[in-house]
Amino acid sequence: MLSSASSPQHAVLKAFLQRAASRLAAEPPAELLDLDRVPYHGDHRLSPELLQERSLERSPTPAKPAAVLIAIIDRPDGPTVLFTQRSSALRNHSGQVSFPGGRIDPGDDGPLDAALREAEEEIGLDRGLVHPIGYLDLYLSNSGYRIAPVVALVDAPPQFHLNPAEVAGIFECPLHFLMDQANHITESREWRGIMRRYYAMPWQGYYIWGVTAGIVRALYETLYGDAA
Repeated sequence: MLSSASSPQHAVLKAFLQRAASRLAAEPPAELLDLDRVPYHGDHRLSPELLQERSLERSPTPAKPAAVLIAIIDRPDGPTVLFTQRSSALRNHSGQVSFPGGRIDPGDDGPLDAALREAEEEIGLDRGLVHPIGYLDLYLSNSGYRIAPVVALVDAPPQFHLNPAEVAGIFECPLHFLMDQANHITESREWRGIMRRYYAMPWQGYYIWGVTAGIVRALYETLYGDAA
């Protein structure tokens, strides 16, 4: 499952997995269904006014439980993180960079099962290649989701079969790039009359931002925040 033990790339992945095993939760975040509790991580971290002025907790429609898969792929040149580019035909967040994932359906056996199902449906990722490591804390999005991020190691080389109705493309970004705080920038734009601030991590023409970048930032803070 891992690359050659003598390679520097193996050392990077081994160090990441050791930190992840000790700092990620073994069980899904308890507040996934606790609508009275506002998660620490979320769009409101950089823009508290999103929660104050347009609070999801006061919305007639409660935030919906969802799950995403943070897939770490063991590549010969070093570990990467898998991202999708959403189809331009989708009604919500069309064309944006995201993780495989989506809403947790009633038939799903929790967040992990939902994330694996969505990854199969969106990009044809064989769940047999996915080895769960743990869960990040819940992430609250202002678009109305309480997201449970599942971190997992994926055996290389995985085969992908994209569903064009949902995914326009996929790409992999080096893990070391994403886990370097120097590559985390903050930007802002107006959204529904509110100046929203968010993380962004541009990489080789891809614009990782918003919820996706916020979850990457949460992974960095969870694993490396005390070493920043």
